[in-house]
Amino acid sequence: MTEELTDNTKAALLLIGPLISGRDTRAQDLLTPGEFKRLERRLEELSREPADLISSDAASLIQECGDAVSSDRLEHLLGRSFLLGPVVESWQTRSIWVTNRSDSHYPGALSSTLGEDAPALLYGCGDRSLLGTGGLAVVGSRNADPDAMAFAEQVGSQAASSGITIVSGGARGIDQTAMLGAANSGGNVVGVLADGLQGAVVNRDNREVLMQGTLCLVSPYDPNAGFNVGNAMQRNKVIYALAQAGLVISTDLGKGGTWSGAKEQLDRFHFGPIFVRDVPGGSPGLDGLRAKGAQLWPNPSDQSEFRQLLEYRRPVEISSQDSSLTLF
Repeated sequence: MTEELTDNTKAALLLIGPLISGRDTRAQDLLTPGEFKRLERRLEELSREPADLISSDAASLIQECGDAVSSDRLEHLLGRSFLLGPVVESWQTRSIWVTNRSDSHYPGALSSTLGEDAPALLYGCGDRSLLGTGGLAVVGSRNADPDAMAFAEQVGSQAASSGITIVSGGARGIDQTAMLGAANSGGNVVGVLADGLQGAVVNRDNREVLMQGTLCLVSPYDPNAGFNVGNAMQRNKVIYALAQAGLVISTDLGKGGTWSGAKEQLDRFHFGPIFVRDVPGGSPGLDGLRAKGAQLWPNPSDQSEFRQLLEYRRPVEISSQDSSLTLF
């Protein structure tokens, strides 16, 4: 079945979504994440929600929100409703859904952990109930050595046999290898993409696992968005927020997205424990994370030991109107 957009999601798309087929709206016209948060706060003060901005009596509400975002700008962006139909139709032909953080079926792990800093829009494909299963975030370098790659595949397979979801970023290297290791062993996988969701959902290998119901691909960014370093950095917190613990398999010291994401968890967020691979002879990047509080991965010997590593933080169930989709 095809899932209908809620009015909250429609309003959010008009205000912050590029709606890429409608390139007449420049990126600088869209509300920034900070501006959208300010608008949401104003709506909350008025006991209203984004959906009310596209209701039949929205004119007065738009004026009341003018101290958060100018009324003229709101009217301009909300007036793009004619662009929604073609864009949403193109997503739905690929079974891509989208939800706003005001919606009841938005992932609870994101709203409870990130609060108003959770992505205002989350695009995805696959069984969204997987987003409430918690799991192990596995991250690492794109250009990892063969030992690290083999380790990533082994962890993915072991997580699958232990009934634990693998959450990763979908990038080549460690991310894809860990995800593949879990998928090939029949496990659940969540991929949080920084770009290219629309292409990823029609990828032949992904399509098979999506249809089996054991893969969910999500992105905080438009399905057609290209690669952006800033987006890749920002999506790291989504990976960790959806998981119960993190495992860094390889990283450079002091640079790169893997280092930045893990450092942010250790220094600021503390969503769950961060583990690093135990490398004989040491590793500058992994040793650097250990100095900040990361723990050595204990190489659990059985399913029970593996599951115990994630007990620090329980998964957050999500509310879903209907998480089953007919794909392709």
